[in-house]
Amino acid sequence: MGTRVSYPAEVKMKAIEMRLAGISVKQVMEELNIKNKTQLMTWMKWYKNGEMHRFHQPVGKQYTFGKGPEYDSEEARLQVENRYLKQQIEVLKKYAELERKWLGKSL
Repeated sequence: MGTRVSYPAEVKMKAIEMRLAGISVKQVMEELNIKNKTQLMTWMKWYKNGEMHRFHQPVGKQYTFGKGPEYDSEEARLQVENRYLKQQIEVLKKYAELERKWLGKSL
C-alpha cells in the first residue's frame, strides 16, 4: 500500500475545470501529476454533488472534518436530534415486542 498524497484544493479545482473543458483523464493526470484516475473521479463526484467543502479537507478526514454536520439553526439541529431519538424509541419497542414473543414461546 502506497503513501497517501494530499493535493491542494487549487489542483483539485484545476483538474475539474480541465475535465469540464473536455480534456482527457490521462492528460489531466499527466499535467497535474495526479497518481490515480479514481482520485480524479472522486473529485468530479464531489463537484457534481455540490460537496465543495470536501476539497479543503485533509486526507483521511472526510468524516471528522468539522466534527459532524452543520445546521442552519438550533431548531434544525433539535429537529434532527428529535427524529433520531424517536427512531431509537421505535427500535426499542420492536425489540420488546420480539422479546415478548420469544419468551412466550419458550415457556
